[in-house]
Amino acid sequence: MNLSDIKKHIPSMTNISEISLVSKGFSYDGKYFLYEESDLPKYVLRTSPRQQIQHKRQEFEVVTNIYEMGVRTSKPIEFGSIESLDICYMILSFVEGDDASEILPSLSYDEQYQIGIEAGQELRKMHELTKPSSESWYERRLLKHNHQYESYRNCGVKLPEEDIIISFINQNLIYINNRPNRFQHDDFHPSNLIIHDRSYVGVIDFNRCDWGDPYHDFLKIAYFSREVSIPFCIGQIHGYFNGIVPLEFWKLYALYTAMIIFPTITWTLKVVPEQLESMLARINVVLKDHQNFEKIIPVWFNT
Repeated sequence: MNLSDIKKHIPSMTNISEISLVSKGFSYDGKYFLYEESDLPKYVLRTSPRQQIQHKRQEFEVVTNIYEMGVRTSKPIEFGSIESLDICYMILSFVEGDDASEILPSLSYDEQYQIGIEAGQELRKMHELTKPSSESWYERRLLKHNHQYESYRNCGVKLPEEDIIISFINQNLIYINNRPNRFQHDDFHPSNLIIHDRSYVGVIDFNRCDWGDPYHDFLKIAYFSREVSIPFCIGQIHGYFNGIVPLEFWKLYALYTAMIIFPTITWTLKVVPEQLESMLARINVVLKDHQNFEKIIPVWFNT
């Protein structure tokens, strides 16, 4: 996508003076910053193959709902398609600030914790969005787990703790039953959160959003947020539950954290095989945090 394409095919963007490709992250979407005679971007343009138009329109509508609920995020501006380029697109407002994963470690404990509190409160707000569906989260998640575990068993990598992990999963699957079907950001961690002037500004990148158990949104703490900032992680959990964390949460947090181990390995082998060793190191940290799942509350969490 170039500047002339934007001005030709998206009339509302005729004031755009510059476009830059954003290569950061693992999304398959095309992502661009759009500028209007300023050093800061005005908008974010995301493009996808036109065959995904129905899915992407639903994503845009969900983000619109989230924004209208008062969640701090990009304002949805426009959705459309360009037949001649075989793409669909969405335009969102740019959220000024920096990637929280880069800023959090430089802040004080209290600042990191407070940003976590606000992130947890915002996540709770997002989880108020309910999908009007009778679809069973338990059946969908179990089917996905069985498929992912089978893929792992055929991938050529074998964890020494595999039997311990699968035993823990099988013993605790009952807790997934009758869980609510709510909105899931599905990639909620500091790299998708924005900080400005040492304060929480908002959440971005909803392209992996889904529906199911809202507690599933916490598993990125174990694999990404925890290595960036433990005070943030503690704050996120406290903020979400207003300081009183139910035991049911920890049972599901540990279960989902265990269930994602196997697909994490196969995903890494498929997408970024050169990062396998670092991902295995992350998994090892998770296992230590939960003492090979003898404990459901990770050792770093202080009540």
